[in-house]
Amino acid sequence: MFSKDQFIEDCKSAAEEGQSAVRAVVERAVSDPAAIMRELGAPEVAGIEPIYHSDSLTILNVIWPPFMSVTPHNHNMYAVIGLYTGREDNAFWRQKDGEIEIAGGKSIGVGDAETLGRDIIHSVLNPINKKTAAIHVYGGDLMSPLNDRMQWDAETLKPAPLDMDDVKHRFAEFGQRYDQWEKQA
Repeated sequence: MFSKDQFIEDCKSAAEEGQSAVRAVVERAVSDPAAIMRELGAPEVAGIEPIYHSDSLTILNVIWPPFMSVTPHNHNMYAVIGLYTGREDNAFWRQKDGEIEIAGGKSIGVGDAETLGRDIIHSVLNPINKKTAAIHVYGGDLMSPLNDRMQWDAETLKPAPLDMDDVKHRFAEFGQRYDQWEKQA
């Protein structure tokens, strides 16, 4: 049975042991997607909902609208992503000669947990016609604007500082567009 409060405590304890221990906590949680939805609610509104935040740990409930993508970006900290509904396609990038180039990819689905190392650059797409929801656990303060995270333009692949407010706005805007389209369909 998933309990948000217990999940937070388990992640805090696991974070002291490292990323693999955090992954085990996330894997356990997403192994019962229905329990997560009973506790957090079914994904309705697209967005990034903070569950817990400290200097050393950030836990988010991220709800992706259908067909939404996020440009390549880094976190400068490890991340563990566990899906409890939908699908998420990740493209992994590497830096080369001041730019980035594609280095691989992975699709994750319900019940999967994926670890991303501190130096990973990835872009993300919800490739299906329904909302995708995932618990994201980061080994640091993801909400701080002072951690030198970067994003790369989707067309030119040129870097710029990551603007977390812009990312949140993108989730809200894309979610509203999809909801309007769905009402008209």
